[in-house]
Amino acid sequence: MSGGKIINVNVRDVRFPTSQEQHGSDAMHKDPDYSVAYVVVETEAALKGYGLTFTVGRGTEIVVCAVKALSTLVVGKTLEEITGDFRGFYRLLSSDGQMRWIGPEKGVIQLATAAVLNAVWDLWARVEGKPLWKLLVDMDPEKLISCIDFRYITDALTEQEALDILVKAKTGQKTREEQMLREGYPAYTTSCAWLGYTDQQLTQLCLEALAQGWTQFKVKVGADLQDDIRRCSLIRKLIGPDKTLMIDANQRWDVDEAVTWVTKLAEFHPLWIEEPTSPDDILGHASISKALAPYGIGVATGEQCHNRVMFKQFLQASALQFVQIDSCRVGGVNENLAIILMAAKFNVPVCPHAGGVGLCELVQHLILFDYISVSASLNNRMCEYVDHLHEHFKSPTIIRNAHYMPPKDSGFSCEMLEESVQKHQFPEGEVWRAIEKQEKP
Repeated sequence: MSGGKIINVNVRDVRFPTSQEQHGSDAMHKDPDYSVAYVVVETEAALKGYGLTFTVGRGTEIVVCAVKALSTLVVGKTLEEITGDFRGFYRLLSSDGQMRWIGPEKGVIQLATAAVLNAVWDLWARVEGKPLWKLLVDMDPEKLISCIDFRYITDALTEQEALDILVKAKTGQKTREEQMLREGYPAYTTSCAWLGYTDQQLTQLCLEALAQGWTQFKVKVGADLQDDIRRCSLIRKLIGPDKTLMIDANQRWDVDEAVTWVTKLAEFHPLWIEEPTSPDDILGHASISKALAPYGIGVATGEQCHNRVMFKQFLQASALQFVQIDSCRVGGVNENLAIILMAAKFNVPVCPHAGGVGLCELVQHLILFDYISVSASLNNRMCEYVDHLHEHFKSPTIIRNAHYMPPKDSGFSCEMLEESVQKHQFPEGEVWRAIEKQEKP
């Protein structure tokens, strides 16, 4: 491994005007402009690592500022130094004696930490000449464990327990890897049923998805009960009784309201209700889980869960039945490894959140690792897919027969096309200059 010192951490605010066509619209985010704080780590040997964290428009500039603040902890280090003590490097970023005050390990500073860490992992995978999932799968279990910060979670998962899980999963690992290369990892689609779409759009997109082989569909709910009943009825009739339906409220309800509302949607047999209430309300999720269990409806959450400590408590409280990791919300790959291993210990399936800008590209690596090297199970497991903005990436996600096909290019799949970055950079890119011109009276 070589590459010399990291000499620069470049970060840019890149936004796409998705609100114009209601892509991504849900009960709480009615006009998202899908965006990223896009990070490029550069070494003195002219090597680059690419990373990002996802946002929905306004506020991206704050994440950019946080990345710039963290960059002082990165510049001057070598990749060898970082990967030689990756746990220590994670703590350096997440527990800086002054910057942790604006976290710790949550909010904007955690999003920025994820972007930087994702870029470093991308650099490591590129230097090793492997896609990130393969770097993780091939890594010695002791080495992989050394990348994880177990602080605050040892009451739920010790280092030895995590190591035992990885060692046990070595059995059949090669077979599972070959299976993934051949068949891919099962996906579900959210692209058909954004809250802002008309019934005509829902119908057209749903029929197209069925023709493409999709069997698992998610519907956004939470704004109006009668509207939800109509839309869920429409989708269920289109997909038939044998296909899987999930519903997602994006944190819209109070606890009792969530139970009442979802009970009235139970006739459509959703597998789960996603983010029914505040993402911070662990005991509220536990109450909802208990109340909905007789209906066979699970609770899924995690895309806005701050860190491994919160996931620990969700698991300890039996507050979720599906763990939805996000590649940019918690502290990058390092913290997601901890969450994946905790989920395995508690025997709760990991079904990642994806979509946005680059989230599909990133999280596919983590879920491939989970199946091949940790859980060894596909039971009730799937990864979200949203068919937006992949054309802006150098190594876009490949979906075949509603399955994620394992990436083959080296790295973490989040290098964007430079032309797209420049065009959509905010506010100076030509796309945003044109929009500003249109909006002027």
